[in-house]
Amino acid sequence: MDRLTHLDDAGHARMVDVSAKPVTAREARAEGFVRCSRAVLDLIAEGGLPKGDALAVARIAGLQAAKRTPELIPLAHPVAVHAVEVDITPRSDGVRITAAVRTADRTGIEMEALTCVVVAGLTFVDMVKAVDRRTVLDGVRVTAKSGGRSGDWSVDD
Repeated sequence: MDRLTHLDDAGHARMVDVSAKPVTAREARAEGFVRCSRAVLDLIAEGGLPKGDALAVARIAGLQAAKRTPELIPLAHPVAVHAVEVDITPRSDGVRITAAVRTADRTGIEMEALTCVVVAGLTFVDMVKAVDRRTVLDGVRVTAKSGGRSGDWSVDD
């Protein structure tokens, strides 16, 4: 690729025309990590966070975000989101967030997977900030994609 697809010949932002592309099954996976204190993790385990179940609320926020990605990312195409899986797993120093998003459409679904992880992470931060103001969301990235013209890809490749 010798140029950015979201820029026209004059260098202006544009939405790429995908109307001629075939509809194919596609999946994207993404991950992120929210670093937080042991106190937050203990309260999650005990069910004692002041705002309630941070994991459940963050999971629902991630699901909603995946479906609303084109409203948040200006040049993202509206795609039919057919499935979203969000997993939020407590670890020793925070929570790991993973998302898998699937569609059958003309363009990829990586932005939906990333948006899912980011909004789930931000929601988790909001849910725990009264206990730990130093909570940090980081390491957000696409970890795999399948389908479409460019084929399959994984960070493990």
